[in-house]
Amino acid sequence: MKTLVAYSSLTGNTQKVAQAISDAIPGAEIHPVDKTPNLSDYGLIIVGFWVDRGQPDRKTQEFIERVEGKPVGFFFTLGAYPDSDHAGDVARVTEEMIAKGQNQVLGSFRCQGKVDPALLERMKKSLPADHPHAQMSPQRKARLEEAAKHPNDEDLLRAKAFADDTYRKALSAPAKPNGGGRP
Repeated sequence: MKTLVAYSSLTGNTQKVAQAISDAIPGAEIHPVDKTPNLSDYGLIIVGFWVDRGQPDRKTQEFIERVEGKPVGFFFTLGAYPDSDHAGDVARVTEEMIAKGQNQVLGSFRCQGKVDPALLERMKKSLPADHPHAQMSPQRKARLEEAAKHPNDEDLLRAKAFADDTYRKALSAPAKPNGGGRP
C-alpha cells in the first residue's frame, strides 16, 4: 500500500518522529505537509504536526483539509506530557478535523518534545502576567526540562510500533470508491 508520511516541524521534533515512522513502513514516502504530492496516489496517509494553541499548526490544518476519503493516522509533538488532559484534547480536536473529510482515523501517537525557546520568550513578553504560559512555575520549568529530552530512542521505538499498527489496520480497512482524496 502506497503510504505518505506528511509532517510539519518547528524545532525538528516532529520531523525526527516522522522519519522513524516512515522507516517502519515499507516504501513509505515522507514529505513536509506544504510540499506533498497528489494525495489521491496514496492508500494511507499519516500526518504529524507540532501543537500550536491546542491544535495542529496552521500548515497542518490546511493539509488536513485536503485529505478526503482516506485511512489516516496522526501523531504530534508537544511540550506537555503525552498523557496530559491537554494532549488528550489535542488528539480529540485533530480526530474531529480529520473526520470532516470522510476519513477513517486509524490511530494516533503523542510524543513530548522540546519547545522552541523563541516561542517561550514571545509568550513571556506578549501574554498577560497572570496567564499560565507567561509564568515559569517550578512545575512548568520541570516539564519543559523533561520535554527537552524528547523525542528519545524509546519514543522513536513507540512511534515505529504506532506506524506498524497503523499500516496493518490500513491493509485491512475497506477501500473507498475512487481512492478518495484531492490533489
